[in-house]
Amino acid sequence: MTMMMKAVHFNRFGGPEVLRQVTLPMPALPSGALRVRVRAAGVNFFETLVRQERYPPAPALPMVPGVEVAGEVDAVGAGVDAGWIGARVAVPLFALGRPSGGYAEYVVAEATSVIRLPAGLAFEDATALMIQGLTAWHLVRQSRPSGKTVLISAAAGGVGSLLVQLAAAAGAQHIIAVAGSPAKIEAAIAVGAHVGIDHTRPGWATRLRESGGSVDLICDTVGGSFTAEALDALKDGGELMFAALNRFALMPQQLEAMFEKNQLLRGFALLPLLKPETLAADLAELFERAASGMLKLLPAERFSLDQAAAAHAAIESRRTRGKVVLVP
Repeated sequence: MTMMMKAVHFNRFGGPEVLRQVTLPMPALPSGALRVRVRAAGVNFFETLVRQERYPPAPALPMVPGVEVAGEVDAVGAGVDAGWIGARVAVPLFALGRPSGGYAEYVVAEATSVIRLPAGLAFEDATALMIQGLTAWHLVRQSRPSGKTVLISAAAGGVGSLLVQLAAAAGAQHIIAVAGSPAKIEAAIAVGAHVGIDHTRPGWATRLRESGGSVDLICDTVGGSFTAEALDALKDGGELMFAALNRFALMPQQLEAMFEKNQLLRGFALLPLLKPETLAADLAELFERAASGMLKLLPAERFSLDQAAAAHAAIESRRTRGKVVLVP
């Protein structure tokens, strides 16, 4: 008899309502693989774009979204040590050539591709340290913040709050958190930012520069109109690290102005930076820092599997703060 599981898929592009809970056959368990009972599946903003056919390439339908999960091993394939059964693990599907499948009760992955979780690290926190954690980790590696004044956008969000902490640990001299409300500014300062600025107030970046607060490095994970605003705070010879794929909106004249000021524009894309030989070690380091309290994580926002549409709607509204997860 075929074993079945619950999952969420969409068979047409559109709004959150196209996400439907369905019953699907349990994934096959080949040699060398293990099966993980999903306890938390991360939900990401780019997945809302995929659902709307706004994130190329368009996937084949029907599609089960989800690229990062954490859970417990409940079965192993031939050739895999039975000692894995019961292990708490993370499965970074996004780094394994598997851009889907996480919104489900079970996933299957090669035993060599999962990472054990340290004791005390919640499944929800593990998902927050995969795409978001690795993004912050590699942003700091790409443009070293040591001794610099750094401006961080969306500093109370999943990536931003981790970036504040990692930049501080890497020796940033002064960290300016940009967020959209007093509560979010307070949250960013609580994890290590020195000052906070409300970007909803017009002219914030110009006032920052005029007050002597120009910055050496901008880490922009927002894009759109925010990028041009933030440039008003960048000093001559400073660097803009742009990490908001598909939301680049600078005009040619704005780029020319950057060049005239000897400013550097650096692009950032996570996937090309993920190397098989270092991925597990990087994630293990992030997991250990969080488990030991060196990294503070925002409380996760939990939705049941059948509330996937509500989870997508919450992310699209920009009203979420911590990692959004589905809990099958």
